[in-house]
Amino acid sequence: MKYLYSDLTQKIIGAAIKVHKELGPGHPEKVYQRALAEEFKKQNIPFNREEMFKVYYAGKNVGYETIDFLAFDKIAIELKAAREILDLHAKQLMGYLKGANLKLGLILNFGKGQLEIKRVIV
Repeated sequence: MKYLYSDLTQKIIGAAIKVHKELGPGHPEKVYQRALAEEFKKQNIPFNREEMFKVYYAGKNVGYETIDFLAFDKIAIELKAAREILDLHAKQLMGYLKGANLKLGLILNFGKGQLEIKRVIV
C-alpha cells in the first residue's frame, strides 16, 4: 500500500530510527529535536525547525502555533517523549495541519523502547 509522500516519510522515519537507536528513550523532547536536526542535515533532508504559522478564525489572525519540524516543505513533524501517543497528540497535530494548510503529519514518540510512529492525514 502506497501512502501519501511515502518516499519522503521513509527518509524522515529512517533518520528518527537512527536517532532513537543511538539515544534510546529517557531524554526530554528538546534533546531528540536537536539530534534529529543533526541527522536531517547529515542525510540532506530539507527542514525548518520550530516552524511558526498563523491561526485564523473567521478570517482574522487569532494567534500562532509552532510545529517541531516542517520537512520537505510539506510534512509536519511533532516529537514526543511520552509513554504513548495519545488521541490528544493526534488532534493537536490535526489542528496544526489545518492551520498550516498541510496534508500530512508524523508524530514520532521517542519515549518507548522502540520508536512509535503515527501518521496524521487531513
